[in-house]
Amino acid sequence: MEALFKKVSALSATLILFLLTGIFVVLFIYAKPAIKEYGLHFLVDPRWGVEVSQNQNSVNNTANTSNQVATLQDSPQIVDSDTIDSDDDAIDTDNDLAADEDSDIAVNDDDIAAATTDTDIGSSTSNIKVVYGGLIPIVGTVLSTILAMAFAVPIAMGIAVFLSEIAPPFISKPVGIAIELLAAIPSIIYGMWGLFYFGPLISSIFGGGSVSLLVAGMVLAVMIIPFMASLTRDSMNTTPNVLKESAYAMGATKFEVIKDVIFPYAKKGIIGSMILALGRALGETMAVAFVIGGVFNFPHKLTDPTVSIPVVLANNFAESSGMSLHALFYLALILFVISFMVISFAKFYFLRDKE
Repeated sequence: MEALFKKVSALSATLILFLLTGIFVVLFIYAKPAIKEYGLHFLVDPRWGVEVSQNQNSVNNTANTSNQVATLQDSPQIVDSDTIDSDDDAIDTDNDLAADEDSDIAVNDDDIAAATTDTDIGSSTSNIKVVYGGLIPIVGTVLSTILAMAFAVPIAMGIAVFLSEIAPPFISKPVGIAIELLAAIPSIIYGMWGLFYFGPLISSIFGGGSVSLLVAGMVLAVMIIPFMASLTRDSMNTTPNVLKESAYAMGATKFEVIKDVIFPYAKKGIIGSMILALGRALGETMAVAFVIGGVFNFPHKLTDPTVSIPVVLANNFAESSGMSLHALFYLALILFVISFMVISFAKFYFLRDKE
């Protein structure tokens, strides 16, 4: 029985590794055409779905044709002075010159028409290339996550300290249940609430529209506060009472006990809650799709609308094909790598702390 238990445990761990590897391989395979086409320049290119011309010869042909037309129109007509011998001859010569000028004008018109036709043919045969870049979604994802963490961390820490060390049991228990219920609310409900109530409230205070980077960051903060507060509270509750009582016996205040005893003892759990909340904020889709704006513009202000990687994937995946689909898989691969780096950093921190 023990041998079977070990094999099942090893199989479960191996299955998780296979799943992670399989997800990465699939994302890389579908993103490979976009990687080959755009390379690492995709990370710094702000264009998405922009059409550009690949044939520069048509531009050169147009410039050359314009120069030729200008030369033909501006070239002077040369008249031989030896043909003018008398007044009658001058009259005949003027008539001949008029006829020659008419002929030259006809020739010029033919040349202009031919040159214009050649230019139109060169322009019509130019190749159009659609360019995709991921800079704006990447920036939107990073900025919205930073805003969410900046709002959520102090509030979550305050909730956890209050529930763990300050509030009496008849208050801490119902409030703790409410926090856990907030964590169970589907994200689309947060998005609807943010769009129709919270967004207009924020815009009335800070300006801008009801959909913006600021609204998205604050809605994300509201979503991750319950996770962070609940996990931090549980970590703080693991502090042995003997440590706290010893600190109180030595004359420490409640603030000093929390700062010097509880926080150092529960440090791993607190950091773990922050990492989990950060991962939730990085990958959140539906709530952010309601309130961030969904436009490919750089947010010059916090009240400007923009877009994030999950929102781009949700809004464009169903109607994409060809290179646009590969570009979406490229964005998904970037989001996967960012999340992996965050988790790896957390794991590295824990391992270093153990050593």
